[in-house]
Amino acid sequence: MSLADLTIAEAAKGLRRGAFGARELVDAVLERAAKTEAELHAYLTIDHEGAREAAARADEELASGVDRGPLHGIPVALKDNLCTEGLETTCASQILAGYHPPYDATAVRKLREAGAVPVGKTNLDEFAMGSSTENSAYGPTRNPWDTDRVPGGSSGGSAAAVAAGSALGALGSDTGGSIRQPAALCGLVGMKPTYGLVSRYGLVAFASSLDQIGPITRTVEDAILLLEAIAGHDPADATSWAGDLPDFRSELGRGVEGLRIGIVEELSGDGYEPAVSAAVDAMVSSLEAEGARVQEVSLPTFDVALSAYYLIAPAEASANLARFDGVRYGLRVPGATTEEMMARTRAEGFGPEVIRRILLGTYALSAGYYDAFYGQAHRVRTLITRDFARAYEQVDVLVSPTSPTVAFPVGARTEDPLAMYLSDICTIPSNLAGHPAISIPIGLDPAGLPIGFQVMAPALSEPLLFRVAAEVERLARFDARPEVVTP
Repeated sequence: MSLADLTIAEAAKGLRRGAFGARELVDAVLERAAKTEAELHAYLTIDHEGAREAAARADEELASGVDRGPLHGIPVALKDNLCTEGLETTCASQILAGYHPPYDATAVRKLREAGAVPVGKTNLDEFAMGSSTENSAYGPTRNPWDTDRVPGGSSGGSAAAVAAGSALGALGSDTGGSIRQPAALCGLVGMKPTYGLVSRYGLVAFASSLDQIGPITRTVEDAILLLEAIAGHDPADATSWAGDLPDFRSELGRGVEGLRIGIVEELSGDGYEPAVSAAVDAMVSSLEAEGARVQEVSLPTFDVALSAYYLIAPAEASANLARFDGVRYGLRVPGATTEEMMARTRAEGFGPEVIRRILLGTYALSAGYYDAFYGQAHRVRTLITRDFARAYEQVDVLVSPTSPTVAFPVGARTEDPLAMYLSDICTIPSNLAGHPAISIPIGLDPAGLPIGFQVMAPALSEPLLFRVAAEVERLARFDARPEVVTP
């Protein structure tokens, strides 16, 4: 097996045994990228020189007895909406082409301090707006399991890189499912932490009340390792959680006996592929056989969560993206007046999906419509949070499919925005409530495409979430690898 196919935990052990060095590990990942990138396009930028220099430093430090922890010397990928000092950050948009931030995002800085080796910046739907990584100004990313299919989005580049072995782990951002959905479609673990648990400083904002950074990995253990490195209070982020961090490992190994698991009634039925439903039902039965107490739970407001999200998120995007005006950085298209320059810059710099959402959000915030649309969406958001609270009085965690379908063909939904938006129907509620959620791969459909299983838990219940996720992982025994990396 290539070093590029190791988990983070396996690689960390190998580095400390002296079985290989960080430079060998990084070279293996870069070699894998050289073989797969022409087909997958997971990365927008690969920092060959920077990665090899960081790996060399890691080798020197480990050899001298300086051990920064389990991520020391581990090659990771970063979604290209995370600011990286001196390394281009584009958000997959022409409007930020050539932008080199003067600072690192807090999550990136923490990874560097932990000794991780950033390999490069991964492709995404422009400004994280999409569910397929087809809305990139630099071309789509393809799924390593079937290159005629999408990897999910918006963190599709991060998911494709980890699935292909051109990174051992990655960071993504999740506004409505953008970590969990691509993880599910690429056969990986993807975790959205509690809102505020990870600093958003340096994450280029899409929808500030929803965005959260989290890990995409091959295993639950690896997800914990990445989250341990990036979580924690940050004075630079006013929404950062200032309390004590939970011990993410405190409930591992306890199994699910006696736990109350709720199956969300509203996240099933028409529109869910039979193979997805069957795999989820089989996993629920396995959890029940392990002693979990399973019951159906109704959260009626989930039926309108998608509508609320697609008012709140575009409204916040309309405000956040107003800063991209051609004045301070990024693209500038000349015009006779300042107003004309701004209009031309935004018209040429933003892609069609971003423009669609800016227009929708601006309309929802406009005089005469604010209360009817944006205000009403926030009232629905409150009701969704209350539904969650009532559900957690009955059960400890909630479960559902991560995505109603497996990876769909490239181009299949690009002309139908509603069909694309429905890809996130299972994941959006946790973002609206600010709760943690995780996707774990549980099997393949008859065409050999991965299926994801979602676990949701109350705010700051990451230890419980990881406890259940680890049991799902153990029961699923998912160890398949995509065709693109199969010898």
